[in-house]
Amino acid sequence: MDPDTWVGPAELRAFGTTDIAVDDLRYRRPLQRDARALARKIGAGGTAVLLGSIALPKYREILLELFGDRLLFPRDFVGRGDMSRGALLLRAAQSGRELPYEKVRDAIFTGRRAVRAHDLQP
Repeated sequence: MDPDTWVGPAELRAFGTTDIAVDDLRYRRPLQRDARALARKIGAGGTAVLLGSIALPKYREILLELFGDRLLFPRDFVGRGDMSRGALLLRAAQSGRELPYEKVRDAIFTGRRAVRAHDLQP
């Protein structure tokens, strides 16, 4: 989708008509298509960083098929929900600090509940 595309209530409802499941080709094919385009753009030596949950196979498995060991994630995301990951990213951006990354392949997908983002020092 073009970044300048207007998305209103009708478009949002249309997004909800496709099941987000690895075996649903209406979901899988566009994700594979766009991930392939990204892989071509970053080249063989480039890495991709997954900023979503690595615990959910709905996109992790598809992206691993395409990027393999070049698919990374912020290590501090383990054990965090969506809002906490977002807060962590904002704090890191505000402080100018890059988060440490690990390979998604063979990562531990769940862990102890993470330290709350607002308790971390900038």
